[in-house]
Amino acid sequence: MIEHVHPVGADAGLAHVRTPAGLQDRRIVTRRRRIVFALNFVSMLAVLAGLVVVFGVGGWNVTDIVIVVCVCIGAPWTIMGFWNAVIGLWLMHGVRDGLERAAPQMVDADATAPISTRTALTMFLRNEPPEPSIARLVEMRRSLDATGWGGHFDIYILSDTDDEQIARQERQAFDKAQGLLGPTAIYRRRTDNVGYKSGNLRDFLRHWGRRYDYFLPLDTDSLMSGAAMVRMVRILQAHPRIGILQSLVVGAPATSAFARIFQFGMRHGMRSFTLGAAWWHADCGPYWGHNALIRVNAFRKHCRLPTLPGGSPLGGHILSHDQVEAVLMRRGGFECRIMPVEGESWEENPPTLLDFTKRDLRWCQGNMQYGRILFWRGLKPMSRFQIFAAMMMYFGAPAWMLITGAAALKLMHGLDQQVNVAFGLSMFFVMIGMSLFPKIAGWIDVALRPGAVASYGGRVRFALGALTETVFSMLLAPVVAFRVTLFLIGLAFGRSVIWGGQNRDPHALPWRDAVAGLWPQTVAGSVLGGLLLWLEPAALPWAAPVLAGLALAIPFALLTALPGAGRWMYRRGLCATPDEVQPNPVLHGAQMGSPPRTVPSPRAA
Repeated sequence: MIEHVHPVGADAGLAHVRTPAGLQDRRIVTRRRRIVFALNFVSMLAVLAGLVVVFGVGGWNVTDIVIVVCVCIGAPWTIMGFWNAVIGLWLMHGVRDGLERAAPQMVDADATAPISTRTALTMFLRNEPPEPSIARLVEMRRSLDATGWGGHFDIYILSDTDDEQIARQERQAFDKAQGLLGPTAIYRRRTDNVGYKSGNLRDFLRHWGRRYDYFLPLDTDSLMSGAAMVRMVRILQAHPRIGILQSLVVGAPATSAFARIFQFGMRHGMRSFTLGAAWWHADCGPYWGHNALIRVNAFRKHCRLPTLPGGSPLGGHILSHDQVEAVLMRRGGFECRIMPVEGESWEENPPTLLDFTKRDLRWCQGNMQYGRILFWRGLKPMSRFQIFAAMMMYFGAPAWMLITGAAALKLMHGLDQQVNVAFGLSMFFVMIGMSLFPKIAGWIDVALRPGAVASYGGRVRFALGALTETVFSMLLAPVVAFRVTLFLIGLAFGRSVIWGGQNRDPHALPWRDAVAGLWPQTVAGSVLGGLLLWLEPAALPWAAPVLAGLALAIPFALLTALPGAGRWMYRRGLCATPDEVQPNPVLHGAQMGSPPRTVPSPRAA
């Protein structure tokens, strides 16, 4: 298993105290949260002071006020991500015991302890080709058996498929693989899909939950090694107050150009961000709904989800159930912890821009339901903040879009003479740097770890991958923000998304689909760019990062979905990850992505 944190100091003179209530002295956790609050609060005050300098030159008007209000909505989450990454980088390379400070459960569990508990692996299917998912389960069974503890794990395939043809394929695929999945493996398909995935899980717990100490939920694209799962079981055995233990999930090697570039950036951004967040979130860690180990009795008792009052889109069953289950677990007195290191836990990323935005809008609608959850009784203050933040991060999209529109309007009316342009540009680049810093921290981590650059294919490939991903992110961000903005407007009028299967296989994006899905971005970017070119051409270079992403949304989506582009990147190792440069046997065994190939040997260039 790969770890990117080198255990190496002490926490401001305070030792880590193991108490009956949890893994860390509450005084330490409280002190950390106060430090992080102070860092974020002072940073936000500095941003607001900067805005006063920028707009105070010629007095205030409506566009100035709109920009300031929107910055107050969108900037806090950029600032928080920046400080999480700074703290994470410090824990990785500034102290000797960084991992223990952030995740003490990772270093004090006996790595040789016998397994004395039983765990159910639960994979949830819904209207997707079943063969790849069952192949992953077969590999997980093989990997578990190789640890010598496979007899303590059973496999359940829990289907909510309502497409009869796919349902027959599921049954056939299970029957074919049953001998490899083990004699206790069970396939069950619900005919009543009430509650979606959370309802499916509750049905499993009602029928089979009492047989197990833990369960490990898996999405259809999930894969974990046997060693990773056994390690998680040992941690829960050693710490009976942990109710949810979330692994750090990374993208599996992909041949889709979109997925390759996206997961390259995600992998670097998550390492420092997650470690830094774990340092102060402590026992209120995240749960992402899959690739996590959960204590059955605690979940059954404390994590039952109610049906929200009202109809769609914000009423009914809770769609983004994972974060809600985490805060309910904390309300019940159990800890939620994350393993903030990469360790053989994978998922697949959407292969095209349109697939990515469809998934994002499902999450957006689910998170908007949290407004009804925010004031439930008994929630921890940290839990309330987390669900509030989960909502506000989506409101940041329309905030940044309004900032763009207001700034363009100001320029087109010649009001830029009333602002401190030089200082404003400086603030703009500072905010861009802060938004990119989690990924920059990941690059710094790779550069400082011996042999890490080679694991990404060498210096040249790594640098080209970082550059490619940076351009990709700058083009992607306004497209997604604009789409989320339109969707939030639609939610206000009762529009909803369908919670169905996802397309995970690389495929070319038809022109018609790209135009139908992205014409609003194209029109908005083209019109705004044309107006600036006509009325204030000097402002065009500064607006280019946003306008280019919007105006070029359709060709961007088509190019990143081209199978040929993905194959070209794959052959050259561009945006490759360590699992591709040094093929992992578990990934290889599951035959995820393209057939195994020989990657050009890493060269330090």
